This record gives sequence, structure tokens and C-alpha cells, in this order.
Amino acid sequence: MASKSPKHIAIILDGNRRYAKKLGLQPWKGHEFGVKKLNELLEWCRELGIKELTLYAFSTENFKRAKTEKDFLFSIFRQEFSRMKHRKDIFENKIRINVVGRLGMFPKAMRNSMLDIMQKTRKHNRFVVNFAMAYGGRQEIADSVKKIAQLIKSDKISPSSINENTIAKNLYLPREPDLVIRPGGELRTSNFLTWQSVYSEWFFIDKLWPEFTKEDLVKCIKEFNKRERKFGK
Repeated sequence: MASKSPKHIAIILDGNRRYAKKLGLQPWKGHEFGVKKLNELLEWCRELGIKELTLYAFSTENFKRAKTEKDFLFSIFRQEFSRMKHRKDIFENKIRINVVGRLGMFPKAMRNSMLDIMQKTRKHNRFVVNFAMAYGGRQEIADSVKKIAQLIKSDKISPSSINENTIAKNLYLPREPDLVIRPGGELRTSNFLTWQSVYSEWFFIDKLWPEFTKEDLVKCIKEFNKRERKFGK
């Protein structure tokens, strides 16, 4: 890949339920296919030289879904984060796992499994994977403002010193993706990385997330390399 190839890619994991319906299964069963595809994605990204991956896995709005689906999803999340502690690829390849969002909204056992793998991989530095969970872009900005308000209240900063960097430093995720991919056929950003993605290159794909392939990823990267990023200039 060319030197300007993206180092940080973000993906909205959209279309699991519709994929299950295509197969004649209960909608929530599609999340199992989504997890399988996610494990493949991690390997593809490492092969392609990606250094950071941010995944929109569960939004704050998703808590409004039916209890049956949420229970099924939370069970998958808890199991997968717990399994990560025993995955050789994560430790051999020095993959750092982050979970960003309002994690206090999740059940304690699930939250603990997230915090545990974050702690165990905190010193890994070859490849970073951020899971956006209980995440919303506007909520992230609101929480950043709350942190800044506390800094002002404790006299650590002055209101006149606040700038874009101040807000960015207090976000869940201070780093900005080069490229954002949304499978699923929808043409909206859905409250994902509202601050960070303002100059990202966006790609919208008709395929559902479980149908996404390595060839699709490579195609997005090649197209990214053709684009001229002006950053408003």
C-alpha cells in the first residue's frame, strides 16, 4: 500500500439482524455471524498494516431494543471479552483492547470483563482495537464538556484557555480515524465519532456487515489512496 494508506480505520458494524432474517433466523442470531466476521477483520487489518481499528458495536440508543435481544447480545459480549484473556493472537501480536463509551450502563459482570481485558493489554502497542460500546458521539462530546467543567471548577484550567484540543483530549477517543466504513446500505453517520470524523473519508457499502470481505476492505483502502485529503484547505 502507498505511504498515505490509512493507519486508523473505523467501522460501523451494521446489518447483523437483517442478515439473520435473510437466512430465516431470529434477528438477534445475526450477531453471532457479526462476531465471527469481526475476528476475521482483526487479522485482515494486521496483514494490511492498519495500526488502529475503532468499531461501533453498541450505541446508547441500542439499549431501547427488546430485552430478549439485549440479553442475547450482552451474553455474547461478556463471553467474547472474557475469551480475549486467553487468545494467543492478542498477546503474541501485542494487540491493545480498549472499550470506549458509557460503560456504567452495562451489567456489572459484562463491564468487569471489559475492564479486565483492557487492564491486561494496556501495555500492548502494535495494534489498537477500540470497541465503541454504550457509545454515542453527541454523548461523548457532552461528557467531555462535563470533564472540562470539573477542571474549571477545581481551578486546573481557565475558561479562556479552552480550545479544540481541550475538547479532544477529554473525549473517550482522542485519535481521529482516516477512514470510516459503513456496511449495511444506510447513508448516515448514526452518531458515530461525531467530533473525530469531521475530516475522515467515509465509505458506504450495500453489503451487510456479516457479508463484508477482505476484498471489500482492500477496495476501500485503494479508493482512499486515490482521494486527496484537503482538511478544509
